[in-house]
Amino acid sequence: MADQGVNGERFRALHQQDRPLLLANAWDAGSAKMLQWLGFQALATTSSGFGASLGRRDYAVSREEALAHSAALVGATELPVSADFENGFADDPAGVAEAVRLASEVGLAGCSIEDWSPLGGRLYGPAAAAERVAAAAEAAHAGPARLVLTARAENYLRGNPDIADTIARLQAFQEAGADVLYAPALDDPGDLRELLKSVDLPVNVLARAGAPSVPELAALGVKRVSVGGHFAFVSYGAMLGAARELLDDGTYGFSELSAAGAKAAKAAFG
Repeated sequence: MADQGVNGERFRALHQQDRPLLLANAWDAGSAKMLQWLGFQALATTSSGFGASLGRRDYAVSREEALAHSAALVGATELPVSADFENGFADDPAGVAEAVRLASEVGLAGCSIEDWSPLGGRLYGPAAAAERVAAAAEAAHAGPARLVLTARAENYLRGNPDIADTIARLQAFQEAGADVLYAPALDDPGDLRELLKSVDLPVNVLARAGAPSVPELAALGVKRVSVGGHFAFVSYGAMLGAARELLDDGTYGFSELSAAGAKAAKAAFG
């Protein structure tokens, strides 16, 4: 495991490149090691992917489980690791700040906090959302190892593609002390241009079907691209195909993909 302070600074600097930082989301220690071997420069956790690894849906993991999972990924790789901390596992700012403080203790280089309440099934009001980010930012920047705080506005992901409200929220998060801004599912080039000219901080875009390519996002000025739970569910998709082949056809064509995976694992795990 690399020095946390060094990794925090590395992670911060990776957001200032001409080409967007490709942030790969790992769901266990093995995937973290393989993603490092493949050449990614930084990693993040995925709440949906980690939940699936436990046989659960998204938002069904406790703060303590997320912290233990984060520590396992930090211990598995020398890369900076940022954690998907959902809503901070709390509605109140003090609870969010405590989650971020604990994130620093397990060696993370950063974490993200979103403005969506999974229990309430609603977005926090703008003022409350900004207050939560301010508390998170204070905790993220208070320790000897400064964490990179990503503040997420969930409008677009929750079926409310309101560009004006999303920009207003992200501007408030910028003023509250966030280091990176993220509006998952906001990837229309026109909307991105409007967002990028309205804020000064690095912006993250979620890699998904229909989104602009990485070179196109680079030309727009996007500084980071993350994959969320996609890599985790690609692995489940591959297993589904292999299992269906065996159950339905009784054949073993999946052995070729398995051999490629085994070869990669042998190389990645040393």
